[in-house]
Amino acid sequence: MGARDSKPAEATADEDFLARLGGKVRDARLRRGLTRKALARESAVSERYLAELEAGRGNISVLLLRQVAGTLGLPLAELLRENEAQALELTLIQEFLARLPRQRLARVRAQLQRNFGGNPAGRSERIALIGLRGAGKSTLGGALAGELKVPFIELDREIERGAGTSLSEIFLLYGQQGYRRYEQRCLEKILEGQARCVIATGGSLVSESATYDLLRSSCFTVWLKAKPEEHMARVMAQGDMRPMEGNTQAMADLKRILQSRAALYGQANAVVDTAGRSLKQSLKDLKRAIAH
Repeated sequence: MGARDSKPAEATADEDFLARLGGKVRDARLRRGLTRKALARESAVSERYLAELEAGRGNISVLLLRQVAGTLGLPLAELLRENEAQALELTLIQEFLARLPRQRLARVRAQLQRNFGGNPAGRSERIALIGLRGAGKSTLGGALAGELKVPFIELDREIERGAGTSLSEIFLLYGQQGYRRYEQRCLEKILEGQARCVIATGGSLVSESATYDLLRSSCFTVWLKAKPEEHMARVMAQGDMRPMEGNTQAMADLKRILQSRAALYGQANAVVDTAGRSLKQSLKDLKRAIAH
C-alpha cells in the first residue's frame, strides 16, 4: 500500500483541494501574462507564498475557511463574495447552474448567448481581432478597416487616452486591476459610439470573462494565431526587446501563455492562421473569414 493510500481520506481531500486551487491560480496568472514576481508585486503577497500556493501547498487558513463554509452548508465562493448587493435572481441562477451536470453547461451558456447576447445584426458590423502580440492585429486590422472604409481602433491606445498616460504607467500606478477597469470602460465607450469598426484588442482581454463576453456579444470576433516563434520574432522586429530582457525563459513563458489561453481564443467566431503568410495572403484569409 502506498503512502498516499495510507493517509486519512480527509488529508487526501485537502491535498487535492490545495492542488486544484494552486492550479487555478497558476492558470489565471498565465492567462493574464503575469510572471510570479509581477503578481507578487501587484498583490502585495510574497513571491515565496505564491510559489507555495501554486505548488499545492497553500496556507492552512485556506483549509480552515473551507471547513467553516462546509459546516455552514455554503459554497466557499459564497463566503468570499464581496458584492453583497447581488440580486436575488442572480444568486438563484448560480445555484441552479451549480446543480446541472457539467456537460450541460456549455449548452445552457450557448442558449443564453443566443437569447440575451445582443443584436446579431449589430455585432456583424463590428470586427474584433484577438490573439497574442505579434499575430498581426494592428497591421491586419488597419488594412481591413481601410478596405471596409470603417474606423480602426486599437483598444490599448484608447485606454491610454482615457487614462491620460501610457500603459506602463497605468500598470505602475493602478496595477492589473486598474488596467482592467480602464479596458472595460473604454470597450463600452467604443461599442456605444461605433456601429461599424474594426477593433484590435489586447492579448489578455480574453482572460477577463465579463469584458470578453461583452466583446463577443457585440462584435464578430476573429482569433489571429501564429506560431510562438513568429509571435516573438514579430514583436522584436518592431524594436520591442522587452520580452527577452532579463528573461531567459521568455519563449517557454510565451508558449505557456498561448497554451493557457488557447481555449479562450478558440471561442472566437473565426480563426485566421497568419503563420508563414504574407500580409496580402493573411488579409485575404481575414476577409474570407468575415464574409459570413
